[in-house]
Amino acid sequence: MDRPSLRGLYAITLDASRQAPGWLEARVEAALIGGARLIQYRDKHDDHRRRRACALALRHLCRRYQALLIINDDVDLALSVDADGVHLGLDDMPLMQARAMLGPQAVIGVTCADSVERVLAASEGGADYLALGAFFPSATKPDARRASLALLEQARSLSSLPICAIGGITPGRAGDLIRAGADLIAAVEGVFAADDVKAAAQAYASQF
Repeated sequence: MDRPSLRGLYAITLDASRQAPGWLEARVEAALIGGARLIQYRDKHDDHRRRRACALALRHLCRRYQALLIINDDVDLALSVDADGVHLGLDDMPLMQARAMLGPQAVIGVTCADSVERVLAASEGGADYLALGAFFPSATKPDARRASLALLEQARSLSSLPICAIGGITPGRAGDLIRAGADLIAAVEGVFAADDVKAAAQAYASQF
């Protein structure tokens, strides 16, 4: 299939290590039905067998719904399950190394936080999208650097790459960020901690 566009809801998974088998897969499918265009599998635990099994299940779901599966900070896992790409944080593998391992077809996103310098470096270094934030307080990363709407507008003027806004973004806050230049709105608890995951995803997706 053709690669889905890098625009829309970017749903990032919660820790499912203590949940019943199938819990995360069911919630991811609900998010995909609700309109998520990218799913990021984020799991920092060391249970490699469980993580690979879960990533494989999510890959199958993403293919079924013509969405992209991005693996957080684990190029080897992305390769082993044929994921669509990886997301690299501030302290993760260098972009050039990840690109060499994954190849030109992979989607590689890079956290730029609140830094114009990182926006420029990632744009010139071959990233596929740039992640800015946190724009609002977030329970997922309460100590994350804070980004501003002005920074988003500046990044948009400096780079033609898709920009992902992240950090405490509710559906009601998404519109201003999209108008300022965000192509992707990332949500973690806003989607996966919701009582109705499908409806939560629809609320974000409807902003585009």
